[in-house]
Amino acid sequence: MADTTVERARTVPLELHHELAQFLYHEAELLDDWRFRDWLDLLAQDVEYTMRTVSNAQTRDRRRGVQPPTTWIFNDTHAQLERRIARLETGMAWAEEPPSRTRHLVTNIVVKATDRPDEFDIRLNYLLYRTQKERDQAIYAGKRMDRVRRADTAAGWQICRREIVLDQATLTTHNLSVLF
Repeated sequence: MADTTVERARTVPLELHHELAQFLYHEAELLDDWRFRDWLDLLAQDVEYTMRTVSNAQTRDRRRGVQPPTTWIFNDTHAQLERRIARLETGMAWAEEPPSRTRHLVTNIVVKATDRPDEFDIRLNYLLYRTQKERDQAIYAGKRMDRVRRADTAAGWQICRREIVLDQATLTTHNLSVLF
């Protein structure tokens, strides 16, 4: 019963939930339109941007708390993301020639208050569809755990932490040069 009370206390007003959902939709649009510099402005200077695959574990191992090692794909800082974007802007990034076409879909957005009044945790499901050249297609599905904070920016918010967990245990795509 106490857990339910704590969870209810962490919920946010509907207006704030809507505002944050609109922020996430705007972010997805920037990524799909290859407006990476504008997207970078949505990230705090101290951002932690990580992505990993899901770990497959046998039921008996999960019950004992034994987990296989985590496979990290990204563990980037703001400076590293900026370098990735600068490389994409050169037109010399072979993995993005021709550029990928993407659709970032976010759904099941759950916003929770944190101990800091200007920061909120957001859990969501996402689907990233990517197509390139004539026949290259990839679908990435998973969950994301973001932390956002109010900021004195045009968007009013910045992402200070993003943890992406892919549902795929193994990636079969030929490269992973797109942003999530």
